[in-house]
Amino acid sequence: MDQDDPKTLVSTAWLAAHLKDPDLRVIDASWHLPGGKRNPKAEYDASHIPGARFFDIDEISDHRSALPHMVPPVAKFMSRMRSMGVGDGHQVVVYDDSDVLSAARVWWLFKLMGQNDVAMLDGGLSKWRSEERALEDVPPVVRDRHMTVRRQNHRVKDVTQVSAASKLGDFEIIDARAEGRFRGELEEPRAGLRAGHIPGSRNVPFANLLNHDKTLKTPDALKAEFKAAGVDLSKPAITTCGSGVTACVLALAMERFGKTNYAVYDGSWTEWGAFSTLPIATGEA
Repeated sequence: MDQDDPKTLVSTAWLAAHLKDPDLRVIDASWHLPGGKRNPKAEYDASHIPGARFFDIDEISDHRSALPHMVPPVAKFMSRMRSMGVGDGHQVVVYDDSDVLSAARVWWLFKLMGQNDVAMLDGGLSKWRSEERALEDVPPVVRDRHMTVRRQNHRVKDVTQVSAASKLGDFEIIDARAEGRFRGELEEPRAGLRAGHIPGSRNVPFANLLNHDKTLKTPDALKAEFKAAGVDLSKPAITTCGSGVTACVLALAMERFGKTNYAVYDGSWTEWGAFSTLPIATGEA
């Protein structure tokens, strides 16, 4: 089956074939969990796919919020994309070299900002590198390009909306964290957070959606993972995780099998787990 779809996911072979297209823009969106010893910008400077720009998930965010890498204001997103030379009429391919598939977060951000011609690179930089494809260490030549943004507010939810959905059960809330964190058996990587999950939520660990080489499973296999977790796919969905990164892997997976009525809970467990007034559940879904 041909997995290539320039609006969701493209293969390394597809990117290699299109790398010199004048309207293609490649973005390195590598990001790592706090506490890791890796510096994604330094790694990008040392080696990246030819022409790639670096997208700093922590910097291109809402710095008015105490929460990590929340959705940036529209004006900030537009100005950063202009300075990166990414704008109207471009086909964007986002990749990462991250254990948490951070490229999915940037794919979703583009969708939130009304940009549809954006895909994640299946298998990321590790697959590209394993196939001994071209890499470079020089910065790209960037020319300003205007981007027209139409923010799709239905693509993101805040704590009030998620709290209502948890009580009413009118959305399926789907948590991308590992089973142990969902059940409340493992400590959270961020200090000060309670352990457990949003009451009424289901657990689809993002790692279950991947093949051994970090490529995404087929659309049918992705759909089967959601069904196996007890997700009612007839309901609209809200995805959540630790800080809004792997929740976007679930969003991309749903888009792959044709489910488009989903939103991402931007604050995710970093927000929910910090407030003692919000209820939590432990154990199985």
